[in-house]
Amino acid sequence: MANKRYKPEEIVTKLRQVEVLVGQPTPIGVNGNRTPGVAG
Repeated sequence: MANKRYKPEEIVTKLRQVEVLVGQPTPIGVNGNRTPGVAG
C-alpha cells in the first residue's frame, strides 16, 4: 500500500485545523474520549 504524499498546502491546512482544535476547551467523557458532536 503506497503512502499518500501531502502537498505543503495540505500540511499547512491540517496544522491550522489542529491548532484551532487544541486551543478549544475539550469536554472529556466518561471513557476519556471527546464528546461526540463537539469540536469535530
